[in-house]
Amino acid sequence: MVVKVYGPDFASAKRVLVCLIEKEIEFETVPIDIIKGQNKDPDFLNLQGYYAEKYKSQGIDLLRKSIEEKGAVEQWLEVEAQNYHFAIYILVIKILFARKKGTPLDAKVIKENEKKLEKVLDIYEERLSKSKYLARDFFSLVDLNHLPFTKYLVDMGKMYLIEERKHVKAWWDDISNRPSWKKVSSSRWPLLE
Repeated sequence: MVVKVYGPDFASAKRVLVCLIEKEIEFETVPIDIIKGQNKDPDFLNLQGYYAEKYKSQGIDLLRKSIEEKGAVEQWLEVEAQNYHFAIYILVIKILFARKKGTPLDAKVIKENEKKLEKVLDIYEERLSKSKYLARDFFSLVDLNHLPFTKYLVDMGKMYLIEERKHVKAWWDDISNRPSWKKVSSSRWPLLE
């Protein structure tokens, strides 16, 4: 069975695509119109976790087997969702989308969220000084979830936030050079095998 991935050519859908490639699952892409709100359908949300679990014995294990490893994955997924993603998402909206729409940048909001992101990255730096990846010494769904939005830091001219942290930079260099991410990040919709 070929999995259909519905989504715009943005970060959330790219998370799913990287997961499917890592899990060696065949897929095809179907663009949707976010202006019409098609991205709000519950069937399109958080699919990477679903596929990582459903196909856990296929491809790379993104969730892990032991309770301790699963716990570490869940813990760092929460950190990503509640702290990292929130701050970087605001930056993407206030910088990238504002530029595309031709609206003025909100320097105050940008600075506030940059500070929030710096705090999270300092926590990451500490964690990554002790393990190769965020959950532990294995690539997981946590690392995968960081790929699309961290790439936006480059597009926003904010990559120095990663580069000034030795362990975060080593982690980013590692995960951003995975074949699955290179394939997804260099492709445009529809990405067909």
